Amino acid sequence: MKIAIISRDNEFLYPTTYFGVSQGHIDHKLAKSAVVSSQVDYWSKLETHVTAEHIDASHNKIKLSNGKTFTYKALLLATGFDHQISAIKGLDKFSEAPEEENVFIHSLDHLKRISQNYYHGWRHKFGDFICYSPKFPYKGEGTDFYALYYENFLRHDKLINLSSQGARIQFWTPNKEIYRFAYANEVALDECHKRGIDVMFGWEMIEVKKTEIGEKIAVFRNVDNGEVIERPFQTACINPPSKPQSVITESGLGDKDGLVDVNRYTLQHKKYENVFAFGDCIGGDTTRTQHAAVAQNPIVKHNVLRFLQGKDCNAVYDGYTYFPLWTGNMSATSFAHKHDFEPDTWNHYIPNVGVLSRYYRFWQQWQFARQAPQYGSHEKDNGPPFGYFPAEYDELEHNEYLRTHQIPLEHVRHPDATRRLESHEEHPLAHFAHAHDGHHH
Repeated sequence: MKIAIISRDNEFLYPTTYFGVSQGHIDHKLAKSAVVSSQVDYWSKLETHVTAEHIDASHNKIKLSNGKTFTYKALLLATGFDHQISAIKGLDKFSEAPEEENVFIHSLDHLKRISQNYYHGWRHKFGDFICYSPKFPYKGEGTDFYALYYENFLRHDKLINLSSQGARIQFWTPNKEIYRFAYANEVALDECHKRGIDVMFGWEMIEVKKTEIGEKIAVFRNVDNGEVIERPFQTACINPPSKPQSVITESGLGDKDGLVDVNRYTLQHKKYENVFAFGDCIGGDTTRTQHAAVAQNPIVKHNVLRFLQGKDCNAVYDGYTYFPLWTGNMSATSFAHKHDFEPDTWNHYIPNVGVLSRYYRFWQQWQFARQAPQYGSHEKDNGPPFGYFPAEYDELEHNEYLRTHQIPLEHVRHPDATRRLESHEEHPLAHFAHAHDGHHH
């Protein structure tokens, strides 16, 4: 059996270390992963700087942008989002402007962007400071709420008269909450209220521009009534909108939101039994983070191999995700939840401010600096969570998470697998699995 890796990039920027690197807390060398080619052996196929243009899931074919067509027995998708600066009119003009322009774009497109964003939040002297997060779902969910961090800088600058007393921090979003995790949302809103941060829900940024006299203007549209307003600003930190990859929406693999329609427990497609996915591209209500993708990695790896071996997909993803809340330059806390936004054991176990929060901020950055290259070094090991040996999972009938939450097995097994069990029909890859004697790479 051979593996074909198709990737638009040959190396990637780490979402978890972006903030620390951009503010100088983490060495810039930890911003980028190793090259994809380092994990591929000679018997595998590697296609980099290439995208998938079309997927024919009914016939197990995938067409690439270089004209090649591959067939597959199993397909694993990790396409992420289409995260484009051009989605906001005029933002591309600010994209290449010097940092003194005070318009910072939080997009993981290249290392230069991280360098450009070194001073984001540091030099706000007067007027409004706009923080913008786009419509759910989007790239950067959970990790792009920096308003409290910026307020901490501004408060200190006001004390020594570096900034005017009228300067304010504002958070704008077309959503009706900061986080979809209600607990985290309540904590963040409470902190915003205490610190005088203006929170503007239900406003979509559609344009940024300059007037003839050089005044910077952000244009917003109300998502409920369509009202359009213009707001002058001095500083802006903008996360551009995201949309699903067109190859997913056009292939019939997407759900109503255009994201891969997977079973949230096995990460196996609900219709096509041999298609799997993980990361930002999967459907469902959750908080999409790199930590979630890392937690999904061993699940999807195990289930793909089990499928190819003609066995039950028995690894179960419990929905775990984690994200930080930067409460100041020297303080932080965090949130973690599972499926249905059930708080994880370690959810918000550190207070928002104080000695423990200060210590946690440094520990958290150290953890990010340690975990990201460990995950993205692309060394040939068994991957998360152990590296030296693969994760093992109980059969579905004995799975602790399913039993504790009283989840019926028919909600976990693929309909085709359930039908085969009931009719004692052989798995479609049974002969393939026996021919390879269960050994897969």
